[in-house]
Amino acid sequence: MTSDQLIFEIGKVHTALKNLEAGEPLEGSEETKTSLTVKEAFRKGEVVCMLCGKGGFKTLARHLNTAHGMKPGEYKKQFSIPGKQPLAAKNYSDARRKMALDRGLADNLAKARGVRMANIEAKKTAPVKPAKPAKAPKPPKEAGAKAKTA
Repeated sequence: MTSDQLIFEIGKVHTALKNLEAGEPLEGSEETKTSLTVKEAFRKGEVVCMLCGKGGFKTLARHLNTAHGMKPGEYKKQFSIPGKQPLAAKNYSDARRKMALDRGLADNLAKARGVRMANIEAKKTAPVKPAKPAKAPKPPKEAGAKAKTA
């Protein structure tokens, strides 16, 4: 192998590795989608991308945007993932939920919802004030009127 051929092959390997890191399929590979099921992709400790097969994510939304230029809704639609299925690992969701409960965020949310509903009800039951009739605009003063008084 000549040095030019070697440099060319190293360049191909480098390009292939960059594409793999970005989540793009290899050139010449016939399979563009991984053969993962939804259950296999959403594991307890990690989430695996069903487009490129890359795994180890706690949440998938950022990877979808950066590597594939895709929004979570499009991803769910493409793979028939239920709308209520979070794109996060179960352990991660549980840890975030526990942290929110420890901080009392659920109580704060309940209070805020109660205040909001009370405001909505108050607006519904408030008597409707009749609209005041619009005043007719005053006619502009004439310049001649000033001259007569002076």
